[in-house]
Amino acid sequence: MKNISLDNPIAHGRTADVYHWDDGHILKLFHNWFELQNIEYELKIARAVHASGVKAPEVKELIQIQGRNGLIYERVIGESMLDMFQHKPWKVFTYARILAGLHAQMHECVFDSASIPAQRRRLQNKINHADALSDSLKTSLLNALQSLPDGNRVCHGDFHPANVLISGADASVIDWMDASRGNPLADVARTSIILLGAAESEEIPNPFIKSLVKIFHSIYLRQYFRLRPGGEDEYRRWLPIIAGARLSEEIPELEKWLVRQAGKVDQTSMS
Repeated sequence: MKNISLDNPIAHGRTADVYHWDDGHILKLFHNWFELQNIEYELKIARAVHASGVKAPEVKELIQIQGRNGLIYERVIGESMLDMFQHKPWKVFTYARILAGLHAQMHECVFDSASIPAQRRRLQNKINHADALSDSLKTSLLNALQSLPDGNRVCHGDFHPANVLISGADASVIDWMDASRGNPLADVARTSIILLGAAESEEIPNPFIKSLVKIFHSIYLRQYFRLRPGGEDEYRRWLPIIAGARLSEEIPELEKWLVRQAGKVDQTSMS
């Protein structure tokens, strides 16, 4: 087993630290409290994502270092799109189109493995566990969810600029723990709810940045539907459902806004 010093991680995270492994790989070393079954789940998801053809780092193996479990990943050199956007906000049009292009490419890919979680089941579970929703609103959201079609496409589940690494003309998508097999339009709605929620709440306190994020979202959405035409009406029907599901994540500064968006379910279902 390779000797590695745990004194100097490349990055710290809530569930794991990241270390240099060799010139082509990094080690994602999980904290002892993080359960092995969750790490094995990440390994399964990462392999299925890479096999689907999505631009994402390849995972090599699960190992143990000094009593901690870790995953060896292909090293992806790059800076997050979020950091680049913050440093060069005047490139908002460029970054938004890159994000749309990556999302559209992802949604051309199919999850062949039946072991990948179904998007519908995940959304049902999240809505049922969203304490901020009234029982009647939960019922409306679940009924609306049942009326929308399934899919078998690769859906990230948490696709936003912080989860895209850019290096020159190349880009790669990371952080696939919320991936599912499902409907691409629900995945687009999730990105919209993330971006618009940040712009409409105290997640982003600066009014100028709020405006830029709204512009970014508008360009992203327009470019996505240019690349994958059709489905705009169905996308709008997904928005209240995704907002209701996001309430299960218990983000205090977003709660009121998300409840308002979820409450539009009856309006969108009649459109």
